[in-house]
Amino acid sequence: MAIPVVIGIDKLAADYASILENRRVGLITNQAAVNAKLISTVDILYNAIGTQMTTLFAPEHGVRGVLPAGAEVADEVDPQTILPVYSLYGENREPTAAMLQKVEVLIIDLPDIGCRYWTYLSTLFYALRAAGRHQIPSIVLDRPNPITGSHVAGNILEKEFTSFVGIAQIPIRFGMTIGEMARLFNEVYDLKADLTVITMDNWQRTLWYDETGLSWVAPSPNMPSLTTPLVYPGTCLIEGTNLSEGRGTTQPFELVGAPWLDGWQLAQHLNTQELPGVRFRPASFIPTYSKHSNQLCHGIQVHVIHREEFQPVRTGLHILAAIKERSKGQFAWLEPTSGTDRPFIDLLAGTDTLRRDIDRERHPDEIWEQWQEELTPWLELRRKYLIY
Repeated sequence: MAIPVVIGIDKLAADYASILENRRVGLITNQAAVNAKLISTVDILYNAIGTQMTTLFAPEHGVRGVLPAGAEVADEVDPQTILPVYSLYGENREPTAAMLQKVEVLIIDLPDIGCRYWTYLSTLFYALRAAGRHQIPSIVLDRPNPITGSHVAGNILEKEFTSFVGIAQIPIRFGMTIGEMARLFNEVYDLKADLTVITMDNWQRTLWYDETGLSWVAPSPNMPSLTTPLVYPGTCLIEGTNLSEGRGTTQPFELVGAPWLDGWQLAQHLNTQELPGVRFRPASFIPTYSKHSNQLCHGIQVHVIHREEFQPVRTGLHILAAIKERSKGQFAWLEPTSGTDRPFIDLLAGTDTLRRDIDRERHPDEIWEQWQEELTPWLELRRKYLIY
């Protein structure tokens, strides 16, 4: 059995005094940020002798992780600590000077899932930028990338498609920890943060989360199991369409469908493609909320058979292309939302060429191969910021 991984919060907890030096602490976190004994980072720091925690900051889903995807997070008072909680997923996405007034050191403990669409990366980016602007030292508590730090895939986001679901010019599956990404953000984007990363012990790049000795806590309502982050880099692209990506079911991102889709035909076609590490099963489901809520949907369930061989981004491209081809004109890309003139699929993909390629029925493997060729410069850049 592998030696258990020691994460950043447990290393910080072993030596509060010399690191925090009785300074007033602000913490950006959520309910999935727990230590090896499942005690939350909020409780650990709030109860630490010699530490004065003054302020909490909430990412998407809130500090307690109860809000659905996209729901605005409000400023509030945390009922357990009676500390003010400032929203970083509402009117402000970056901590303001007023929010940071009682903060002398900013601690960031945000569980990441290793995928560009995940908004906690954007929260990390803006937090480091604010810390740099206001000359507040920042500490990132490192955690495992649950889908390993060795697999890299997908296109590089084009700068003009920067958004909160794609904050930087990185690939979809980037193969780094949040601490490594903090180092890259800070230097490459000149955020000027006085940054310290509390690294992990015993973590190796090839480890999956269930090989770390740590317990999985869902970082969002739609990330319930370890299978979810595995398929998410591919099936999250379904969010940019009029199909259900399984939100409102117990298997979000594993299920894909719509009331008008022929799931049997779709599964049969996808299985003939012999994509590595995955099989597809016809599935019907009724989402309780989100797209097609309370309607019977037909589609597929994505079953990962061999996770080392599985290529989620390539699989997602095949799913999109197959559904578009078989939709009989009922498939559609979602219209732009308020605040942008770009379809949501373009923000997720970090480009408008994916949408155009799917519309003109370009083979998904051609798209995939082109994307893989684009990764060479990224792999060179990434190497400089790897810790493990």
